Amino acid sequence: MKPVASRPAPVVVGTGPVTVDEVVAVARHGAPIVVSDEAIAAVRAGRETIDRLVADPQPHYGISTGFGALATTFIPTADRTRLQQSLVRSHAAGSGAEVERETVRALMLLRLSTLLTGRTGVRPITAETYAAVLDAGITPVVHEYGSLGCSGDLAPLAHCALAVMGEGTVRDASGRLQPAAEALAAAGITPVVLAEKEGLALINGTDGMLGMLALAIDDLRLLLSTADITAAMSVEALLGTDAAFADDLQALRPQDGQRLAAANMRRMLADSPIVASHRGPECTRVQDAYSLRCAPQVHGAARDTLDHAAQVAERELAAAVDNPVVTADGRVESNGNFHGAPVGYVLDFLAIAVADVASMSERRTDRMLDPARSHGLPAFLAHDAGVDSGLMIAQYTAAGIVSELKRLAVPASVDSIPSSAMQEDHVSMGWAAARKLRTAVDGLTRVLAIEAMTAARALDLRAPLTPAPATGAVVAHLRTGIPGPGPDRHLSPEIEQAVAAVRSGSLRDAALARTLELH
Repeated sequence: MKPVASRPAPVVVGTGPVTVDEVVAVARHGAPIVVSDEAIAAVRAGRETIDRLVADPQPHYGISTGFGALATTFIPTADRTRLQQSLVRSHAAGSGAEVERETVRALMLLRLSTLLTGRTGVRPITAETYAAVLDAGITPVVHEYGSLGCSGDLAPLAHCALAVMGEGTVRDASGRLQPAAEALAAAGITPVVLAEKEGLALINGTDGMLGMLALAIDDLRLLLSTADITAAMSVEALLGTDAAFADDLQALRPQDGQRLAAANMRRMLADSPIVASHRGPECTRVQDAYSLRCAPQVHGAARDTLDHAAQVAERELAAAVDNPVVTADGRVESNGNFHGAPVGYVLDFLAIAVADVASMSERRTDRMLDPARSHGLPAFLAHDAGVDSGLMIAQYTAAGIVSELKRLAVPASVDSIPSSAMQEDHVSMGWAAARKLRTAVDGLTRVLAIEAMTAARALDLRAPLTPAPATGAVVAHLRTGIPGPGPDRHLSPEIEQAVAAVRSGSLRDAALARTLELH
């Protein structure tokens, strides 16, 4: 999410599992890639195993047979190159909107990482060409629909394999749409003519859903810290207390994420004149509403869910997913490692957490706009309530997004549907889970931005009382592009300014400059 000033350092692929940060660097920030010599040696060794089976009169799946429900069909030697080409062409059957560049780059990096384990049986030239296409910034056009998340993300990966063959449509490094053959020629890349097993190896993996999981982990690390910031701003704006966030209270319930979220909120509210103004015995309110008081509990549960998802991602990034696969002792075995259930489940878990964090944020926004609950703030934070509507409809926008996020929280991974003439009779729907999580992450970004914008206006309206140094720094940052309270004006551009501040990480950075530490 956060832009970088220059192209990051190269990512070396093939010396071990890639990390989430490396996926983000290549997919989102255009880091160059370097294929290790050790990886090419492993690829060469794996290919030797396949070459020994090519001449075997016994059928071997993916080498001398058809695919899926056609696995019992023996393919003569003369037709096996055409078999691999036909596989890729027929499986490049995606439909719908074009998938984002960063998603395609992530899935290509992860497929390359698996190719370089030597477990898929491709030739070195095939792995090297795949790497060259990715490194040249050539992005195959992949479509929204086409993957059931079992036998790999077949259609998305097939569109990428098609480009390596010099077929199909791509975008070059500048984003221009053109035939793959032209883009490869301009980059000095010779298309690959696939040999036995290679078409299958290029399309059989969980790389699409896993790539989107890696990107979502990066996004949510930022957004959950931001949620602590906006919640603290709302607590302060609503004359709430920070007493409920004390560390000894959090320690009574030893949930790691909760304790970190509470620590963030304490740092944000430290030395707040507004909080100090109602800390004495004259304040008759006993406890704050749940959307304020329980923010660490909800945000913390989301953090713990994210940690679990990151652990699953780390394991999957270390995997060599293909079917059949070349084993360490030289066997070629069919297996079920392509099933996307582990990734699909955590993608769905994260969508639930995202919806709940956003729901709590919207409730805080609504509370600041309601004079019956805002403890002295004007209705809808309007300049002249009645003539002006203030931020009334900004809350509608947040509420509409939250309603959509609740629908997106319905799990995709329980919705198996059989395919391939009932050979593939249970599928993960992990790609669908990943696609809806991407939409959910965008929705959470917008809901938090609206809360930040609302809380900033509310804090301005508490003058002459001033906010804490950290929350005040966030207000000041927003004020560089969003004016303070005043008569009604076109609100949508201001919301988008706040969204940009959340998405880029500049809002969090403004707070971090004063707190010096945020989890």
